[in-house]
Amino acid sequence: METLGIGLLIPMMGIVLGSSLVFFTQKEMTGLLQKTLLGFAAGVMVSASFWSLLLPSMEMNEDAGSWSVLPTAGGFLVGMGFLLLLDMLTPHLHLNANQPEGPQAHLSRTTMLMLAVTLHHIPEGMAIGVVLAGALQGDADISLTSALIVSLGMAIQNIPEGAIVSVPMHADGHTRTRSFLLGCLSGLAQPLGAVIVLLLASLFVPLLPWLLAFAAGAMIYVVIEELIPEASSGQHTNLSTIGFTLGFVMMMVLDVVLG
Repeated sequence: METLGIGLLIPMMGIVLGSSLVFFTQKEMTGLLQKTLLGFAAGVMVSASFWSLLLPSMEMNEDAGSWSVLPTAGGFLVGMGFLLLLDMLTPHLHLNANQPEGPQAHLSRTTMLMLAVTLHHIPEGMAIGVVLAGALQGDADISLTSALIVSLGMAIQNIPEGAIVSVPMHADGHTRTRSFLLGCLSGLAQPLGAVIVLLLASLFVPLLPWLLAFAAGAMIYVVIEELIPEASSGQHTNLSTIGFTLGFVMMMVLDVVLG
């Protein structure tokens, strides 16, 4: 239980640390820094989706031969569809966007920004929960070290994500303390998503390969729908490419070498 608590708390610590950067920065985050951080977060999520989720999902069904890919493909598609549905049903506003997405709602800009970040953190929490579930159930394809590495990787990429939330909040007129608290609050969806998936996986053990791929599909949706468009628009897109590469390689090394 102690390891489980650590696995759930480590990513939240990254969000808190990132949100605290609002106390040490100016009101505006430079385009150079923002592009780099967005690319880095995208790289971590894509790398974790493959090495920590899709690959173990297929390995769990390797006895089925070529058919081992079916639960992985199915879970991936369902995960993409789930985030697409949430994206369509939730009013939210992406970073640097002027027009909100989803159904019309009389919500403040701050609330819609928070909802956008919440959508972002749900699949990350699912990924953490499902790898922890696999490790706790003693699955040979997911070690406890691997599960903790996923939590650590998410924590590292949560640092820039926390800053991406809190610093613009301050630029919108909120105090530094309020911006910090809102940044931390935006990350609560992550441990909540982890706990929900953890409970599902413990109740329905055969669903584990599907849940791994489901989390991967949900994370890839966020990367394609949100992170890559924001990182690739305007100037300094080469920095987002560099950030993506660094994030991908870092997560790959952590998962493969240390896991």
